Amino acid sequence: MLYVTLKSLHLLSIVVWIGGMVFVNFFLRPSLVGFEPAVRVRLMHAVLARFFMAVLGMAALAVVTGGWMIGRTAAQMSQSGVHFNMPLEWMIMANLGMLMVLIFGYIRFVLYRRLDQAVQAADWTKGADALTHIRHWVLVNLTLGVVIVLVTLIGVSS
Repeated sequence: MLYVTLKSLHLLSIVVWIGGMVFVNFFLRPSLVGFEPAVRVRLMHAVLARFFMAVLGMAALAVVTGGWMIGRTAAQMSQSGVHFNMPLEWMIMANLGMLMVLIFGYIRFVLYRRLDQAVQAADWTKGADALTHIRHWVLVNLTLGVVIVLVTLIGVSS
């Protein structure tokens, strides 16, 4: 029961993270094109503040639950006398997942800080520039997330 609960939390954290990236990039941002820069930048700043707080929790939850599931499987196999070889799909998922966490850290603690400073200074040009950089790296993370989902569902071995 614990494994099922943790796996469910793991999957839900990924759904929130990937779903949020899709929503912001493909639905919210394009809807704001006609707005004045001051309104657009302030709104994106406010939305991203909330979203990044959620992603911080979701990323931590994904790392903890994923690590626990891998560790539990390795321990069970070891206790039964079987050598644990982590499946290639799990290795890809774990490594790309950690890369996503590192990229998110850069987005949140470097690029978002630039956006925050621009909003505080009412410098909408710098704010728009920061949003462009955030968007670029979020799209990288979104691509990595989709690759992880596909590798997990479809696999890589024939």
